[in-house]
Amino acid sequence: MTDGDRNDVAAARERLLGVRVLRRGTGWLALEKPSGVLSVPGKGDAGAMNAVSWVIEHAPLATGPITVHRLDMDTSGILLVALDAERQRLLSMQFEARSVEKQYVAIVDGLVAADSGTFDAPMRLDVPNRPRQIVDPVQGKVAVTRYRVIERSGGRTRLELTPLTGRTHQLRLHCAHAGHPILGDPLYGGAGVSGAARLLLHATRLAFDDPSLGERVVVESPAPF
Repeated sequence: MTDGDRNDVAAARERLLGVRVLRRGTGWLALEKPSGVLSVPGKGDAGAMNAVSWVIEHAPLATGPITVHRLDMDTSGILLVALDAERQRLLSMQFEARSVEKQYVAIVDGLVAADSGTFDAPMRLDVPNRPRQIVDPVQGKVAVTRYRVIERSGGRTRLELTPLTGRTHQLRLHCAHAGHPILGDPLYGGAGVSGAARLLLHATRLAFDDPSLGERVVVESPAPF
């Protein structure tokens, strides 16, 4: 292992210390994932430092699949995980049925003109440039995001984003495609919006049905920026 690899692993372990439990239910946990932490295992030693490995370490009685949904490595906020196969199946079905309510907060470049609106831009993988996604009205899959302006200041806009679909990099691509890339985004922001130490995107609210009780659960996490 090179010195660079060791530094990457050490940094990943340090970030994992920031993972914390927001809510605990029968067979599930709602975590707050820091920016820079993978949701699931990745490549290399640093890729072993992820939210799934954190759950296995801190909830040793967990069995079966854990992953219910994912957040990008650079996105922080609420991550729901299952602790047994049955809850994983039931929670995953809610995401597939789009009955889970998700909200994010982002700070984007420029002043968004409308106070609210919808980004409706079909998207697909940019195969030669993985993991980038591109807008493709012909071959792309349906991707819809609602937005609401929270604040405009200093040439930037704080947005509340509500994805109605769950495509990879959807919020990042939709904002960039609208001409307002999220600050700190190395994939879609370009050199002009790199003036942030991290991607300024945070999953602030998640609402779903408890698979054991049938009650609606709302988990919230304020944006750290």
